[in-house]
Amino acid sequence: MRLIRRHPLFAAVSLCALAVLAARPSDGGGGGDGGAHVPGHGTASGVGAEVVRLYEEAAAATRTYEEGRRAAEKQRAQARRLEKLLDRERRKVDDLNEDLGRIARSQYRSGGGLPLTAHLILAEDPEGVMRGQRALWKADLALDHAIEKSRRAEQRLARDEAEAAAAWQRLERRNKQLSRVKNGIERKLEAARRHLQGQADASVAAGACRGAVRLDQPETRYDTPWVAPVEAYGLSASYGAGGARWANRHTGQDFAVPIGTPVRAVGAGKVVKVSCHGAFGIEVVIEHAGGYFTQYAHLAAAAVDQGERVRTGQWIGQSGTSGNSTGPHLHFEVRVTAETGSAVDPVSWLARRDVPL
Repeated sequence: MRLIRRHPLFAAVSLCALAVLAARPSDGGGGGDGGAHVPGHGTASGVGAEVVRLYEEAAAATRTYEEGRRAAEKQRAQARRLEKLLDRERRKVDDLNEDLGRIARSQYRSGGGLPLTAHLILAEDPEGVMRGQRALWKADLALDHAIEKSRRAEQRLARDEAEAAAAWQRLERRNKQLSRVKNGIERKLEAARRHLQGQADASVAAGACRGAVRLDQPETRYDTPWVAPVEAYGLSASYGAGGARWANRHTGQDFAVPIGTPVRAVGAGKVVKVSCHGAFGIEVVIEHAGGYFTQYAHLAAAAVDQGERVRTGQWIGQSGTSGNSTGPHLHFEVRVTAETGSAVDPVSWLARRDVPL
């Protein structure tokens, strides 16, 4: 399956706030997993997996709700269209009745209340009287037929309009129920995100990782060797940006995504570092063929252990706002070494690998 990149959200988001010089591993971390596991802490996979599951449920509920909303809008438009046709048909019947009334009045005026036989006897041109009478009869009959046809059309339209309106109302009631379900899932998701981030903050404060979060990996296979680190995102702080948040210049590209968003390995490689301390918070570094390294920082959880080999698109963690960060996002770097100070522009690096951001 070929990867289809979703369009960026292009929203104003909080930026990565890190001091690059402070991001180097502490002496106790050894550049590996950031130290021993926190005593008494097990794997965070329960919360991380719950966040992923709720993401999927929220997405499915949103899709169902949007499908229902579109169906309701379509049904409502149909009801309005039928309502307009019904109004038009009713006006047509009124006009035909008015025409019939004019014919009747004409007959009364020309006939003067006398029977047709008397008109024929008194007329100077009996044939002309007959022709005129036949024309009136035909007009009268044609109008009767037209009125009956329009009344049948009016009845049919009234029935269709009532059915369309009833269907629209049923869809509206269903959509209200779906909206409640969707909002309930989103509330649970937000609570799970807070829990997951709380665990991440505790790990960073202790300077030790909890262990890899083992997530159910999607079956997706890519026919391209490189992908974006997250599927849907908004780009925020870019490589080389200046400001008080960084010791020198921003060394990566930030992707604004909610806490718990699955983070993907941009290419196949080997995990050479999983760290849970310092300015980068929870981070993963992967070595790729050709001598390049990619870093994924400010995570809420890591889904891989040091030494693992990963494939393109594999989930290697979940985004968060751990470490020196001002809001949920993924800080993504490309380096020529595993450590800081050797970063290159990740946007152009990925572009050369046919991954536009």
